[in-house]
Amino acid sequence: MEKQQLIFITGGARSGKSSFAETYAMKLAKDDKRRLYYVATSKKSDDEMIDRIKRHQKDREQSEVHWETAEIPLQIGKNIASFSPNSVVLLDCLTILLSNELFHNGFYDETSHKEAIQTEIMESIMEGIDALAHQVKVLIVVSNEVVFDPIGKESALVQTYRKLLGKLHQQIVEKSTEAYMVESSIPLMMKGSHPCVES
Repeated sequence: MEKQQLIFITGGARSGKSSFAETYAMKLAKDDKRRLYYVATSKKSDDEMIDRIKRHQKDREQSEVHWETAEIPLQIGKNIASFSPNSVVLLDCLTILLSNELFHNGFYDETSHKEAIQTEIMESIMEGIDALAHQVKVLIVVSNEVVFDPIGKESALVQTYRKLLGKLHQQIVEKSTEAYMVESSIPLMMKGSHPCVES
């Protein structure tokens, strides 16, 4: 029996990682005639984000493969029953999911118990990704390499956020069947034996 696949795709801002992830997801769904889902973690927080969401939605609507969209900004693990077992799921993106969870759980409050919140959030996200990966045939997780993004002098909270994201990347890559770094729209395979060939 063919096992489930967990594919991790990362890259800097505007590197082309989301476009590559969508192309790869469509190829996998089309080749094996599987249902295709897009899990959006973004919230419509400002005009720029709204424009980006609309742009991505338009691209998916015009694609030759039908996408089913699920907006899940929090608690990925509580929504797995809505996905078909033999489907391809694209989660875009882990960076925003982590940020949403931190805000939702009061991480940025001055009186919060930050160490406990960090542990709880990390465990919750990884448990959710594990559960979703076992529910579907292929799970593709997209994230940002924020270490490459110039953001000036960092606060302690920003440093902690980057540390948590880096740890999540390591844990997901350890479990993944394939991992890619995208630079200037060129995917570089970091883990796996069957690189995606875009058609």
